[in-house]
Amino acid sequence: MILAEQKNQQKTQDLNQLLKVRYEKLSDLQANNKNPFEITKFDVTHHSQEVKDNYDVLEGKEVTIAGRMMFKRVMGKASFCNIQDLKGSIQVYVARDDIGEDSYKDFKKYDVGDIVGIKGTVFTTKTGEKSIHATEVTLLSKSLQILPEKFHGLTDTDIRYRQRYVDLIMNSETKDAFIKRSQILSSIRRFLDGQGFMEVETPMLVPNAGGAAARPFETHYNALDEDVKLRISLELYLKRLIVGGLERVYEIGRVFRNEGIDTRHNPEFTLMELYQAYTDYYGMMDLTENMFRTVAQEVCGTTTIPYAEEMIDLGKPFERITMLDAVKKYAGVDFNEIADTEEAKKIAKEHHIEFEERHTKGDILNLFFEEFVEEKLIQPTFVMDHPVEISPLTKRKPENPDYVERFELFIYGREMANSYSELNDPIDQRERFAAQEEAFAAGDDEANHTDEDFLNALSIGMPPTGGIGYGIDRLVMLLTNQPSIRDVLLFPTMKTLGKENQ
Repeated sequence: MILAEQKNQQKTQDLNQLLKVRYEKLSDLQANNKNPFEITKFDVTHHSQEVKDNYDVLEGKEVTIAGRMMFKRVMGKASFCNIQDLKGSIQVYVARDDIGEDSYKDFKKYDVGDIVGIKGTVFTTKTGEKSIHATEVTLLSKSLQILPEKFHGLTDTDIRYRQRYVDLIMNSETKDAFIKRSQILSSIRRFLDGQGFMEVETPMLVPNAGGAAARPFETHYNALDEDVKLRISLELYLKRLIVGGLERVYEIGRVFRNEGIDTRHNPEFTLMELYQAYTDYYGMMDLTENMFRTVAQEVCGTTTIPYAEEMIDLGKPFERITMLDAVKKYAGVDFNEIADTEEAKKIAKEHHIEFEERHTKGDILNLFFEEFVEEKLIQPTFVMDHPVEISPLTKRKPENPDYVERFELFIYGREMANSYSELNDPIDQRERFAAQEEAFAAGDDEANHTDEDFLNALSIGMPPTGGIGYGIDRLVMLLTNQPSIRDVLLFPTMKTLGKENQ
């Protein structure tokens, strides 16, 4: 134990000395009127990968690049360094006779982590590596911290999430995932725009956080002296726009749910909801299947996606199964044969399903689904026709009013989307809100509350409408083969340092 403490102390002392040297180098630069932080601009003509990809055209021609120096090897009058930028990295050959004696003397003092600009000609070394022969080297920013050891990368997940900027520098896989995230969002927008949808924005601070089963964050709006909530969904305001005559609308935005954190949940996350007048949940199934297939092909170049140990096939038609049939298939229980809530509770006890006293037959069917079915749905599957008790904003099935026209899309055992034939009957909707208020009074903190303005909008008249919500982060997880939602959020929610054990 003592030896380990001594090694840690020595390591800290060595690190402090290295940091001290970097600050001294900065002071010397500033004393000689070479302060890098005074530079405001550097004209870049190419990125590293562009130089490599277009080598046949650029060989022997002058280019300028800029990026972070990740490696440096000084060999007398000539040196090599490696510059990393947005697109990748490239080797640079730096010789005293080409950049000048004073500049070369400065270059030898530069540190790994410094940001530099390079002007030079494109060539290939004797070992066959495409490189840049520098004619000018400019220090653009001095790094005063020590990067993690390059060859081992940054593997500590806590540091990776807290210091994403370091993670992006050290791990190319991280950068690639977030570049792909941006491409996914662009592809979604292109697809929906091509289908005649209009992108809109709705409020984040709301008096009534409805549209989903979740506990909201609450705050106080000083200017109005009112308590408000952060939205938990986008639904109720987007439906107001359908009432107003905007027939196809969508929004991609942050929502906030005061719940736990795990590999699939973060309290703030990106949700996309869209609503289309004059269609139903079958129309939403077709749109969803086409969109997932299109985005995968555009971003990944294939509709067969590797995820964990599975190959997910987005190219073939997605399976469609009712919740009743799914529970019958995987749990061996036919809820069509269960007469009422009391019998459902009896069956639940026999199958060791925990439930609350307030739960009805429909609630218990859903509990069976969560326990026995979800994890089995690896390939894309639309689970249809949920019980009305868990679907307060959805149209009932005319032939079976205990169930609604709703589906959830599952891939790899995870819910990827949730869709309804939207309830547009204001009388029925008021009754559903009343049932939700009773559930809240009975202890359900995630129940919806009555939204009078939304009911007024429905009273004015909303056309038959299909709507759907997509968890964008989970879609990005799927298409980038990432195991945790934190791996696709640039800055995931973390407990404040110093409070981890409180």
